[in-house]
Amino acid sequence: MLALASPRVLPGVPADHDMAAMAAMLMQSRQTILPKRLAAPGPDEGQLEMILNAAATAPDHGQLLPWRFVRVPQAKRGRLADVFAAALLERDPAATPEQVAQAREKAYRAPLLMLVVVDGQRGDAEIDLLERIVSTGCAVQNMLLMATALGYGSALTSGKALKAVGLRTLFGLTGGEHALCFVSIGTVQSRKPARPRPAPGDFVSRLAAGSDEAGLGPD
Repeated sequence: MLALASPRVLPGVPADHDMAAMAAMLMQSRQTILPKRLAAPGPDEGQLEMILNAAATAPDHGQLLPWRFVRVPQAKRGRLADVFAAALLERDPAATPEQVAQAREKAYRAPLLMLVVVDGQRGDAEIDLLERIVSTGCAVQNMLLMATALGYGSALTSGKALKAVGLRTLFGLTGGEHALCFVSIGTVQSRKPARPRPAPGDFVSRLAAGSDEAGLGPD
């Protein structure tokens, strides 16, 4: 059992040490599994609903729902492959047939593939794009954690093709929408050893009172 500090009790949220320990173990066990190492079966419809419901619990200032996800079924992977190939040739007309084939192949990896889209214009204009991206990232992380809890591997992938006109057209993106990344989920075929995680001291500092410098130290 992990040793955890006593949690602060929130109204309507009963403290549960065992649940907190399970949550910590779940988060620590999540790791990126490259899409080429994700195979069928993927989540069934009931499991997918759980994954998507997890996304719905993300913080959302103003309840804008600034994000959406577009599933790419197997029957449409060929169209995505065409977009990947065309995007590569637009960037590099001298790309070899092998490079084009590799770009196309990426569309067929992982049984569940979704494009993550963030809307920078929907709703309250005072809520800027960065805040909307943060909300989207929280939704995506919730999905990854639920996929991990269900026993699946997952990955986020990006790339220059996300900015291609052909991809925007294929997914019907509006002028204010941005293709953020792809989410891939499936059964793990192989995995690398878990990488060392940074310790809080590597990324947390404290604003020092009466000083222009921030640093760690006693309160």
